[in-house]
Amino acid sequence: MTGWRRLTFPRPYTFLTCTAAAGALLITGCGALPGASGDSREPVTVVTWAPDGSNGPDTENMAGMTAMARAYARWVNNNGGLDGHKLRVVTCNEDDTSSSAGDCARRAVAEKAVAVVGSYSPEGHSFMGPLEAAGIPYIGGYGSSAEEFTSYNSYPVNGGQSALLAGNAKQLARSCERVSLVRPDTLGGDGQAWLLSTGLTEEKRSAPTDVRAAEAATSYDRAAEQALEGAGRSDGCVTAVLGDRTETFFDSFRRLEPSDGSVRISSVLGSVGQPLINSTGGRNSPFEGAYVTGWYPESGDARWDEMRAVIRKHAFGDNRIDPDDTGVQTTWIAYTALKEIVTAINAPDITGSKITTALNRGVEVDTGGLTPVLRWRYEDMLGSSAYPRIVNRKVTFQVVRKGRLVAERKGFVDVTNTLSEASAKG
Repeated sequence: MTGWRRLTFPRPYTFLTCTAAAGALLITGCGALPGASGDSREPVTVVTWAPDGSNGPDTENMAGMTAMARAYARWVNNNGGLDGHKLRVVTCNEDDTSSSAGDCARRAVAEKAVAVVGSYSPEGHSFMGPLEAAGIPYIGGYGSSAEEFTSYNSYPVNGGQSALLAGNAKQLARSCERVSLVRPDTLGGDGQAWLLSTGLTEEKRSAPTDVRAAEAATSYDRAAEQALEGAGRSDGCVTAVLGDRTETFFDSFRRLEPSDGSVRISSVLGSVGQPLINSTGGRNSPFEGAYVTGWYPESGDARWDEMRAVIRKHAFGDNRIDPDDTGVQTTWIAYTALKEIVTAINAPDITGSKITTALNRGVEVDTGGLTPVLRWRYEDMLGSSAYPRIVNRKVTFQVVRKGRLVAERKGFVDVTNTLSEASAKG
């Protein structure tokens, strides 16, 4: 499932060699893939990694990301490849561990990958070093590690959790007199509290009640009591950012909440998303009415139609790929970026060095409106000490209505000022 078998792709120097190889490689024509400019174009090898949930019940499961990468490769190769280059995708089970993340990075080096694309791992300290040493750019990671926003080798397509927290503050400030934040009792959680506080203060609201909670708790009754007390009985909001424990917290919260349900709940994508809403009752979900801050347009937006069509035709019913999942969406956007970059390079062979040079010199990536137009020059980056590599500082405001995440406000919301202010004073 993780694509460990190594394939080789002989270059078609003669008609006979090309003919013999064509069947094995599923290449149409001789000498070049459809869409090439006449020169012989070498295959492009990339790696996508993510945990597949097989390492136990508490392991993060983002298997949809590697499955989406394979579906994308089938689609693009059936339509001429990346600017005439056959796309070869190698996948790796990151296993939600530091050692496996490092192994996946070394696998990318061994496979001579030109990039790691659309991947998930919070273990940036383990995987970024081997990639930097080999000159392999990390394009469009999920945003779950700090290194994705600090390493010169990383080219993110979203603003990570920092942008979500900054945006969540702006979203809540529109209608919440008081806010309680429930977050992990960790150093990272401290940063969440500071970002939300900075954003609320910027919008002339009071700092949130900061409720620290254990990451691995099975019940959050005490945290729910504190959150409810801080939010008050009316015109208050409770936002929780606890990853896959967010549902557990809101289970505790709903048992204590006043019967009139006057306290609004909120979170960010990654902690709450459409798959969780579906699994907890859809229209009858406890998240009905919740504010949710995201990176991308809501999953029902027409800008996702091409991705959905590719999944229907090329995923072969793979139920790991949920088009509503933020990880799957991030992988799609990352591969969209890769296609734009390779097309802009327009060369017979693509290397990690060529991709890095194109990115650093300002190649523009149009994702069809799923993000703002992306560019990774120095002057395009936020440049703050905390998040120097962020180029996409825009988020979306969503709300759960009738069991679906829909736009609460159209378009993107810029959180540059909040991120800069939080970084300067943090």
